[in-house]
Amino acid sequence: MNRSPYITNAPSVSSIMLKVLLALLPGIFVYAWLYGGGILITLVLATATALATEAIMLKLRRRPVQPFLSDYSAVITAWLLALAIPPLAPWWLIVVGVAFAIIIAKQLYGGLGYNPFNPAMVGYAVLLISFPVIMTKWPAALSFAETKLSFMDQFNYIFSHALPANISMDAVTSATPLDYLKTQLKLNQSMDTIQVAPIFGVFGAKGSEFVALAYLAGGAFLWQQRIITWHLPTAFLGAIAAMAGLFWMIDPSQFANPVFHLFSGASIFAAFFILTDPISGPTTPKGKLYFAAGAGVITYLVRVYGGYPDGVAFAVIFMNICVPLIDMYTQPRVFGHKK
Repeated sequence: MNRSPYITNAPSVSSIMLKVLLALLPGIFVYAWLYGGGILITLVLATATALATEAIMLKLRRRPVQPFLSDYSAVITAWLLALAIPPLAPWWLIVVGVAFAIIIAKQLYGGLGYNPFNPAMVGYAVLLISFPVIMTKWPAALSFAETKLSFMDQFNYIFSHALPANISMDAVTSATPLDYLKTQLKLNQSMDTIQVAPIFGVFGAKGSEFVALAYLAGGAFLWQQRIITWHLPTAFLGAIAAMAGLFWMIDPSQFANPVFHLFSGASIFAAFFILTDPISGPTTPKGKLYFAAGAGVITYLVRVYGGYPDGVAFAVIFMNICVPLIDMYTQPRVFGHKK
């Protein structure tokens, strides 16, 4: 008797994670080109910390080390967190953030498949709350910075907090557009006046808008490879655009347009690489839409009314809390049964 192929060869966890890492490479390349090699140092340090911390925790839990290290899930957490913090942050900041993400947000819940919260966003939120000043010192793009730091200058600053003589940190850093926008609006400046500042580009921040486009290309690759579906990115970016468009139409002198919000902060990065975490997110198609739309609304509200320039991490963590409820109410009807 012929049997239908009900069971297919599903891709392994390691192959999925490798494709996610591959999809991040365009963004990393553009990031390094625009901001210097400091981000590569941070990525290496984050990766080493994640693998070492994961190995120690697996040993303490008496679990086999090699199978879990080779699934690359710890590396994904490390890369996502490293790309979310300033590339010139001191070495200990990334070590603390990655270690917290692996130990508290992942391993203490049982490891991969059991963590209810996105580990990278938990690590980021802890760093932002604990060290807000350091987390807001972003470098200006090398093409637009007053003073350019070489790779070795960035290396020395990350590990020794020392800059070359006669160079101050203010000469190589710049406020992010979201932070600058919020500050200037509190000073009663209008959008027309604010957006002529040199840190603004065509869509968002001068320089980082190209990084966002590179992440968009990586996200398209993941969708083409069927690693992610359209639900989460579309609903998240759509919710941000809808909220921004509504407020912009009400008062364009006090609220930025939707395109600015889509290409500023972590919007594109989060849409394709943060919200699409299959462990801490919902499982149903309708649930994914609700989850991402809620995260988009919260992200925008934090940007406009909250105490932090961007709200992606807080939005994702809050919606992670809602995942069991979302899944419960969005399960499709079983054929032959009344709902």
